[in-house]
Amino acid sequence: MQKKNIGNFFIVMASVVIVLAGIKIASAIVVQFLLSLFIAIILSPAYGYFNKKGIPNGISLLIVVSLLIVFFTFIAKFLGSSVIDFNANLGFYEQQLMVYFHNFAGLLGSLGIEIPEKELTSVLNPKMIMGFASGIIQSMGSLLTNGFVILLTVVFMLLESKIFTNKITSISPKSSSALQIQTIITKIKEYMVLKALMSLVTGVIIWIGLIAIGTDYPFLWALLAFMLNFIPNIGSIIAAVPAVLLTLVGVDLFSAIMVISLYLVVNVLIGSIIEPKVMGEGLGLSTLVVFLSLLFWGWLLGIVGMLLSIPLTIMAKIVFGADKDTKWIAILLGTGKT
Repeated sequence: MQKKNIGNFFIVMASVVIVLAGIKIASAIVVQFLLSLFIAIILSPAYGYFNKKGIPNGISLLIVVSLLIVFFTFIAKFLGSSVIDFNANLGFYEQQLMVYFHNFAGLLGSLGIEIPEKELTSVLNPKMIMGFASGIIQSMGSLLTNGFVILLTVVFMLLESKIFTNKITSISPKSSSALQIQTIITKIKEYMVLKALMSLVTGVIIWIGLIAIGTDYPFLWALLAFMLNFIPNIGSIIAAVPAVLLTLVGVDLFSAIMVISLYLVVNVLIGSIIEPKVMGEGLGLSTLVVFLSLLFWGWLLGIVGMLLSIPLTIMAKIVFGADKDTKWIAILLGTGKT
């Protein structure tokens, strides 16, 4: 019996490896599908709301899709010129940051504090930091070029959402598994919609704050804050770094300190106070799980996978938590708070 269990374990592990290899090979398609799925989940409450008001399916879908197109058009309008200008001036910003770093190292040296300048320069490479931020934005921009495919997929998913719910109900109205699936779908919808709203509020506040401070390309860093807000704890830190460095180079030290304060206030107010109250502590992930999720999904699906890593892990946590046999996995993924 024990040998049989060990054999089954290795068969399952081999199957997982084969599936992951297949996903990695088809990552370009998988990323578009996942992005379409998340957009459809976020839009489905609005689509359902219009249906409940007696608006026909076709018109409800047209309204929701039109709002999505307007949103994407707005982002593309600001994103295109900002990315081009930022990439054109990237070399200048890198040189200025190196000058600041050398001056800071010289100041510490005059105070008798010696730092390994070359080693720190290789680790804290301004080109790498700015390149990473630019890479995230460009990855999302490249997905917008496939906007028609994503839009079409979202349309079909929204149309299928109502039919899918009916299918689950028709399996057996009193079936515990059917009710369990409906509960999982509802929780995933609630999480995605609320998280998207919180991220949008975060992005708008950062945008307005950076405009007031005078940081170059405020929309770029606001969009980065919006996307990385889906990654708790680590995301807000990563989003703040390029904005702070660019303000230091483009404006002055005092303004850079103001940017740090802006991100801290927004992160504490929204991330630590409002979000836990609105979304509940039970949907949180431990910091270790957040970091490991970033590594795993980033390796599997690239930069976009890193952005989708936490929603994917949260969805897995909700699914595991809905069944008593797998609830222990959800507990291990969580923060220990209920």
